[in-house]
Amino acid sequence: MKRAFDIFFSFFGLIVLAPLLLGLACMQWLKLGRPLFFRQVRAGREGRPFEIIKFRSMQLGPGSDADRTNAWGHLLRSSSLDELPELWNVLRGDMSLVGPRPLPTEYLPRYSDEQAQRHEMRPGITGWAQINGRNGLTWERQFELDLWYIEHQSLFLDLKILALTFLAVLQRKDINASETVTRSAFQGTNRPPQN
Repeated sequence: MKRAFDIFFSFFGLIVLAPLLLGLACMQWLKLGRPLFFRQVRAGREGRPFEIIKFRSMQLGPGSDADRTNAWGHLLRSSSLDELPELWNVLRGDMSLVGPRPLPTEYLPRYSDEQAQRHEMRPGITGWAQINGRNGLTWERQFELDLWYIEHQSLFLDLKILALTFLAVLQRKDINASETVTRSAFQGTNRPPQN
């Protein structure tokens, strides 16, 4: 049922949003140039790697993430418009509309056995953690919320999360961790951050 829901709404979304996606691609080309998309290998269901696709929000070249993010990039991230190409990942079966957010494959050996259970289902464009703090959460709290979702997943809960995600996007809540552009990498529970 969940996969049928994903296929229908990702296909429908790609068709309905095609003019918006085309317009964003044109603006992307004018504001940031090529490549239009950010691609990165992430861990999917059962930890299998897949390539996520998003609109690129940073300029290429040296410098910090903040230095490489211009006004257009901030707009893409704060509005979550950079995430729209992930509908293609959903249609392909790499992702779901709702589920734990996909994280880099390099994090796989850093999870505790309990945290690793977040890979028991397809990762999502949005999820329970995203509407309960998003990047303002600690990694540990995010993983707790991911596991809660896996235990309680239902069509009704997915619809609730999608509706609350829409409201959160309109309010532009919890986009960044503190005052940074991107979140610090997960180093493992109870491990000191690496410099």
